[in-house]
Amino acid sequence: MAWRSFVAALVVLAILLQAGAALQAQQPAEAPAQGNQAPAQAASQEKPDAQPATADARDDSPARDSWIHILLSGGPIGWVIIVLSIVAVALVVEHALSIRAAVLMPSGLAQQVRDMLRAGQVPQAVQHCKLQPSVLSQVLLAGLSELEGRWNAVEKAMEDALAHETARLYRKIEYLSVIGNIAPMLGLLGTVIGMIQAFREVAATQGAARAADLAQGIYLALVTTVEGLVVAIPSLAAYAIFRNRVDQLMAEVAYTALHVFTPFKRRRGSGERNSG
Repeated sequence: MAWRSFVAALVVLAILLQAGAALQAQQPAEAPAQGNQAPAQAASQEKPDAQPATADARDDSPARDSWIHILLSGGPIGWVIIVLSIVAVALVVEHALSIRAAVLMPSGLAQQVRDMLRAGQVPQAVQHCKLQPSVLSQVLLAGLSELEGRWNAVEKAMEDALAHETARLYRKIEYLSVIGNIAPMLGLLGTVIGMIQAFREVAATQGAARAADLAQGIYLALVTTVEGLVVAIPSLAAYAIFRNRVDQLMAEVAYTALHVFTPFKRRRGSGERNSG
């Protein structure tokens, strides 16, 4: 279920990005059509009307520099950062759906297993945990597998299972941290490439390059830097949020598991005192 939501979010983001690119591609196509109508209108009008038409054309040119145009002008490095942003958003959606108390600790599981242990129905408790796979059920199954031993063995088995599940969740959210660290480095790489292009233009013209000749390289450098930071900051923030959530939920799982085995602990402790 988690992977289905991950793939669905990835497909939706790809469709939205493609739609934005299509809209941006239509804007230059509409601009020449308007430009072809302008001479016909200018011819039918007097010369004093030519100046407002030129002013309108200048006012329309900045409209092509929309956010999607700026986003797609980062070159190959910019496209890589865009892909990383899509993956980061998909990971955030997947983690938000899967790292929840209702998923890690199904409602009613702890109380039902506790009642079965109190009634001595250990096989039924094991089967019930297997029917509801989750982090809590894995921890409970580890404790149920050691019921024949002492309480220390049961507690140790649950601690090992809890550590394993915690490490698995940490590895799961670690990809957000990787994206948050890689994105600004890619932005820096794009910055270096843009500055190389600018200085290559200066060298090719032997220092006679105009500002317009240097603008493309500097533009690329700034765009990739912004893209890298825009991806990195939310990714690292999301990683910190999910890491804190994992810590909180795993602490609740540990407390709930110990609460489930409280009847067994009391019964085993009284049995050891009587035998002693």
